Formats: sequence, C-alpha cells, structure tokens
Amino acid sequence: MRRDFCDGVGIARLLNATLVLPKFEAAAYWNESSGFEDVFDVDYFIQQMNGFVQVVKELPAELASKDPVRVDCSKRKGLFDYVENVLPLLLEHHYISFTPAMSQRRDRYPPYAKAALCQACYNALRLTEKLEKKGSELLQAIPKPFLSLHLRFEPDMVAYSQCEYSGLSAASIQAIEAARGDRKPWTGEQARLWRNRGKCPLTPNETAIILQALSIPTNTNIYLAAGDGLMELEGLTSVYANVFTKSTLLSTEDFKTMHGNTKAALDYYVSINSDSYMATYFGNMDKMVAAMRAFKGLYKTLFLSRRGFAVLTSQGLNGSSLMEALWKIHKDDFVMGVGSALPDCFCEFKL
Repeated sequence: MRRDFCDGVGIARLLNATLVLPKFEAAAYWNESSGFEDVFDVDYFIQQMNGFVQVVKELPAELASKDPVRVDCSKRKGLFDYVENVLPLLLEHHYISFTPAMSQRRDRYPPYAKAALCQACYNALRLTEKLEKKGSELLQAIPKPFLSLHLRFEPDMVAYSQCEYSGLSAASIQAIEAARGDRKPWTGEQARLWRNRGKCPLTPNETAIILQALSIPTNTNIYLAAGDGLMELEGLTSVYANVFTKSTLLSTEDFKTMHGNTKAALDYYVSINSDSYMATYFGNMDKMVAAMRAFKGLYKTLFLSRRGFAVLTSQGLNGSSLMEALWKIHKDDFVMGVGSALPDCFCEFKL
C-alpha cells in the first residue's frame, strides 16, 4: 500500500492533479476496515507535501456524490505515458481513480515528479503518533543487538509460488492445498527450472541453514517480521532459539485489537530501525525497508538468495561445501549492494 501510494503521488505530480487521500482496498490485503488515517499521520503528510503536490482529505462537495471514472493502466505495455493517455480523461471528468501501469519505470519520470514521489516516501509518510509510540515500545522490548528477519512461508505465499516441498507436516500440506485453488504446482523438469530461477520461498529450515552459512551465531536475537499463519517455524527456532514476535512482546489485548495494516506497520517500523535486516523474499515491504535503511545510512541489509540456495542444492552440495558456497554468493550480493540502491532522484538533487 505504501508503494502504491507513493506511485500515486508521483503520477499526481505528472498530471498536475490534486490528490485525494486514498481509501484502502482492504480485501486486497486483509479482511479489515482500517483506513489511511489509522496508519499514517495525515496532517503531517499534507504539510510536508506542500509545494510538491496538493493533497486534500475529502472531495469537494460538487464531486463527492459522483463515482470516479476508473482508469485501469495496469496492463499497459511499453513506454506508457500518463500525460498522453490519462490527462485527457482527468480534464474531461475532473475526478478519476486509476490503477498504475506496472511496466512504468519511475526512473523515466521527469525530475519534478521523482522529487514528489521521493518526498512522499522518505520524508512525508510517517506513522501516526499512536503507532509510532507502540513501535517504539516494541523496539525497546527486543533484546539488543538484534536482527530483523522478514520470513515469508505462509500457505497463500507457497500456493501462489506453485512450488512443492518435501518433509512438510500434514497440517502445512493441508493449509497449502486449501490455498491453491486453480494454481497447481509445477512438476518434473519445469518444477526444477522454476526453483532454480529462485521462484520458491525459503522454508524456515532453509533460512536457518543460510543464516548458519553466514556465520550468524545461534544465540542471535531475532525479531520475526512476519504475518499470521507462518508454517514450519520450528525449522528456524530449533536452531535459533532467541526468536521474538509481536505476539510475544505486546500485551494480549494490544495484539488482538490490531488490524493487519497496523501489525505490518509495526514490522516495518522495527525493521527500518533494527541493527540488521534480512529477508527471505524481495517483495514490496523488503524493497521499502531496504531503501529506507539506505536513506538512513543503515547498510546491514541483506536479501537471502533463493536462487543461490536452489542451484547449489540441486548440484548436490551439502555440509561444509554448501556452507562455503552460500557464504560466497551472499558476500558477493552484499558487496554489490543488491536490493539496497536508492532511487536515482537522490543522485540528482536534494529534497
């Protein structure tokens, strides 16, 4: 949601349009009803965006009773031009709702639009005072120093990947099958190629193997930045015993009253302030956390290589030879700064 909203700010600046604070489409994330103002400090955001993009909380009265003209740009290919394709609709109808073009690269934005996008993402979007306080309490409760680990091995994640795993518990297999729907797992040679392309989520046990290969001591304090429903967690905790979660550190009452949005926001807050951050996936949260950590000068950030692990194990490597090879792959990635680059707008000017 943070990523999509930042994109929306950049596009609003491209179109010289006024931006209305969004209503979250909760069904696309969690079955809940929390809104933008439940997560982000609205007044601060509007103030910080002054001079970049005009932002309003509600529609003007003459438009409030109308439904927006919906513009779906998500499947547009090539060099999609918002000014050429979307601006005429905005000028005609005055009020539009759009889905951004997935192929549109932000590095093609003119500098003024990049500036607005980066101002939104890195300066203007902050959590509400209540969430900031709760995040600070959570941060203080975690024993120091600590590693924040974003681990993704939930049933829907595995089902979506179309990967199969051996050695899972009956409960995990049942949960994955229930989430599969029409997405059947790859089989045979296609399954091997898919896995070797890094398309299969790392299991908690595979994650523990990589952490050991990276010489992460088994007594390391680990904050688990993860959603509900994580499977096979004992594969990690049997090796790394000092694992902490929101549910163990927050009071039962606090945890039960939180929405999925606010839980994810707390994981984000802890992760951008952790001593080090590792992720088993390179998803939206990971990209935002890595960029924010780079912006803050926190460079102990690493993405565990699903592709590297799959290729090495398919070659039959195990034991010390596997550990040495995993160390080299991740060392090379870290030196290259894989996943830790800032948007190019920061190289062009200061906000």
